[in-house]
Amino acid sequence: MFKELNVFKIAYSMATHAGKRQALVAQNIANADTPGYNAKDIKPFKEVYAQRARPGDMIASRANHLNGGSGADLNWAVTEQRGGSDPNDNSVSLEAEILKGVEVKRQHDRALAIYKSSMKVLRASLGKN
Repeated sequence: MFKELNVFKIAYSMATHAGKRQALVAQNIANADTPGYNAKDIKPFKEVYAQRARPGDMIASRANHLNGGSGADLNWAVTEQRGGSDPNDNSVSLEAEILKGVEVKRQHDRALAIYKSSMKVLRASLGKN
């Protein structure tokens, strides 16, 4: 009955995305003084989730079906910001990375809040407050 609830999948995907993006932010900050380093990022979760398959669309039921991939797969491709304005051709802006870090923390907190409230609703529906 409650085998695969979509809200838990979304919360999991959002938290995973936040973790991957936070790792890239930390990597960018660590390489802020590395000559020729290009800042890396992934698309915001909203954009990634909007590109996934919609209900009613054909999705793969196994690896080799419909050119592989399933509807649950999200494309979190890492992109690089080329051409830094720094004298050593580094494209990392510490101010921008700090702002991204704050955005990522909010996203992770939102994912946890969704998960917790969904668990409360599920427990209430089962009569186990």
